[in-house]
Amino acid sequence: MEKLLISACLLGQPVRYDGRAKTQQSDILARWRKEGRLVTVCPEVQAGLATPRAPAEIEGGGGAEVLAREARVMTRDGEDVSMAFRYGADLALALCRRHRIRFAILTEGSPSCGSQRIYDGRFDGHTVAGMGVTSALLTQHGIRVFNQQEIARVAALL
Repeated sequence: MEKLLISACLLGQPVRYDGRAKTQQSDILARWRKEGRLVTVCPEVQAGLATPRAPAEIEGGGGAEVLAREARVMTRDGEDVSMAFRYGADLALALCRRHRIRFAILTEGSPSCGSQRIYDGRFDGHTVAGMGVTSALLTQHGIRVFNQQEIARVAALL
């Protein structure tokens, strides 16, 4: 049975920066959960960041640039948390390798998990096309990353 990586917040775990979840109600997810297919991850928490924590956005690029050390993940308070975000991405990749995961469903907009859009680094609610740090690393290693609106699309690929 093929396993899938999924953001813990999408399954109701209160691990987001604001201490909340972003729970997705889906018959497909419920079935996968029952089948034991889902491997949960919160790269930020697994890297040691607290919940709740200061909001963070990528400044100067996207996840690939953070991995290349050409951009930074900064909190609203001005703390550079890039190292924790890179470490969390490494941990997520290790989970994928351990479970031979080919597909991930991660939370859109997150500086870790965004797969199509991320916040622009100005903390004004504006998003730009781009990937978070974890999504970028997984993609670089051949793992296809989808967001929570694409669950049916992932199901069709299995």
